Amino acid sequence: MTSQFHDICSELTDLIEKWEAKLAVQPAETVSRRKNNQGRTIRQIVGHMVDSATNNTHRIIHMHYQKSPITYPDYANLGNNDRWIAIQNYQEEDWDELVMLWAAVNRHVVHLIQHANESKLDQYWISALKEKVTLREMISDYPRHFKLHINEISALINQLTINHD
Repeated sequence: MTSQFHDICSELTDLIEKWEAKLAVQPAETVSRRKNNQGRTIRQIVGHMVDSATNNTHRIIHMHYQKSPITYPDYANLGNNDRWIAIQNYQEEDWDELVMLWAAVNRHVVHLIQHANESKLDQYWISALKEKVTLREMISDYPRHFKLHINEISALINQLTINHD
């Protein structure tokens, strides 16, 4: 294991375990309402997190064997993440399957982080915003993005719960 990422892996593993159980028991009505400022439901936010995990999986792999800078499509910064959500129709995805997929792809990201080759951590790709992002930075930032969406989901769950009382 890349020891410098031990805390990241532990934090993500704990969050995945906690939230897999919490998401699994949410009522269909709760996860299907459009409540956030982007008009995304909890289903769609979870789907976006799947897309983030799978895109980061590919970036991590590419950064292990391609020379910097890596050419890799930047789906998020160009607004394409909404296209991904729509094309995959997360709103209609079976909730139990979506939660299992979310947990599995994020566990796999943890696995990749645990086994990242330290000699590759300075490999980088150039984002659509022309930012240089190293593998180290991408790994270090993953929990921030993950928690941003978990906090958003938490707020929506609590808001919906309060509205039903």
